[in-house]
Amino acid sequence: MYLARGSSDDPYVWLWVLGALALYALISYGLQYRARARRGSAHPAHDALHDLKDREDPQPPENRFVSRLIMLCGAGLTGLVAYLTSGPVRVLTVGLTAVVAVTVWAYYDHRTETRAAAR
Repeated sequence: MYLARGSSDDPYVWLWVLGALALYALISYGLQYRARARRGSAHPAHDALHDLKDREDPQPPENRFVSRLIMLCGAGLTGLVAYLTSGPVRVLTVGLTAVVAVTVWAYYDHRTETRAAAR
């Protein structure tokens, strides 16, 4: 019976998606923490958490477009790698591709956010 099933062959797709979002949050926090520590903050961990929570200004449209393009290209590349590989190699290559894609995405957002805040 196929009534309540999703269309994906992999039942763990949502775990991959949640893992990517958690990795993005962790990398963003690490980049903010490093920036706060370099600026000489007395409490860099606390300040970095508030910086992530209190992002008031949205990205300019061109930065938002590039950010979403990086996100979608990383997801597409990860999906392509998953489609082209199988077995234990799939887990390793998909994981590595996803980590690199999420790192590039978080780093781009961090760099454009700090430049916008400096102006």
